[in-house]
Amino acid sequence: MFTGIITDIGQVLDMKFEGDLRAKIGCAYDVDGIDIGASIACDGVCLTVIALGDTWNGTAQNWFDVQISAESIGLTNIATWAVGTKINLERALKVGDELGGHIVSGHVDGLADLIEMQTEGDSTRMTFRAPEHLAKFIAPKGSVVLNGTSLTVNKVDHCTFGINVIPHTQEVTTWGAVKTGDKINLEIDTVARYVARLQDWGS
Repeated sequence: MFTGIITDIGQVLDMKFEGDLRAKIGCAYDVDGIDIGASIACDGVCLTVIALGDTWNGTAQNWFDVQISAESIGLTNIATWAVGTKINLERALKVGDELGGHIVSGHVDGLADLIEMQTEGDSTRMTFRAPEHLAKFIAPKGSVVLNGTSLTVNKVDHCTFGINVIPHTQEVTTWGAVKTGDKINLEIDTVARYVARLQDWGS
C-alpha cells in the first residue's frame, strides 16, 4: 500500500526486454535500506524490486531494477517511457507511517488525457479526460491518484475533471514538466470502488 505522497523523482537509466520489460530506475533512495522483493510505486504503478546497486556506467548512482509485464505496459503510460524519462517514486507504506495522502494500491485503472492547463495564481489548474467506465468513480472533493500523486478533485463534468497543482507539488514531482496531450496513469479512489461494488451487489 502507498499514500500518493511522492518521495523521490527517479529517472529511467536503461530498458530492455527479457520476456518482460526490465527497467533500471535511478533514485536518491539509500539502496541499503531496500530489500529485494520490495514494492516501489513508479508513476503510480506498484513494481517489484529485483536488483539493486549504487554505481552505473562507472559513476556513483543508486538504482533499482524492476520487471514489468505486458499487461502493465498496456494499462499504463509505461509504453511511453524511454531512457531519461523522469518518474514519480514512492516507497511502500510502513506500519506507523504518516498517512499524508490517501490509501493507494499502486494498481493503475487506466489512462487519463491531460487536455488543458491554465495558471491560477501561483498554481496550475489541469483538466483531464478519464475513460467513461472510470469517470463515475471520480467526485468533486474526492481523491484520485495521477502518476502516483494523491490529488484532490475540484470539478467534474461527465468524463472530464479538474485539479489544482500547487508550486510545491510541481517542484518535488514530475508535475512541473507535464504538457497537454500527456497520458497520465489514473487510479480511482479505493473507497469509491467498494461503494460502487456494494451498490451493484444490492441491485
